[in-house]
Amino acid sequence: MQLFLMRHGEASFDAPSDRERMLTHNGRYQTGQMAGLLSNHISQLDLVLVSPYLRAQQTWEVVSKHLPKARKCVVLDDITPAGDPRRAADVILAYAEQYKADTVLVITHMPIVGFLVSELVAGVEPPIFATSAFVQIDKHMEVASLVGMNYPLAG
Repeated sequence: MQLFLMRHGEASFDAPSDRERMLTHNGRYQTGQMAGLLSNHISQLDLVLVSPYLRAQQTWEVVSKHLPKARKCVVLDDITPAGDPRRAADVILAYAEQYKADTVLVITHMPIVGFLVSELVAGVEPPIFATSAFVQIDKHMEVASLVGMNYPLAG
């Protein structure tokens, strides 16, 4: 399975709650740039798991325009910023198994996205993700390896 973990794009802090923070103009731009790069790695998309927070939903809205149509998309409460990484990793893998997904995209937040990497790939310290950054993990059976991490260009 190819698993892509992506942090949402840059978001404004001007919102009634953390859940309602919206992408900035720059956040949409950077997300579009990263989605173009992501499209070079994804020829089919079996499953998308997205946080219910607005900025993650908006990130998926931008990314989806650059990728093949997802076979299944699920809004997942377990991948919000304060989610439990171990539980989130288990839930992600369970959904992938349920939908027999070979290619999975997860759009989530810091800090959980970094902790998910260390939960899924043994011996890897949790990386810090820039907004719109994504990592690719190659997971087969019990073995997972970090393929690479991609960051947006400054601009």
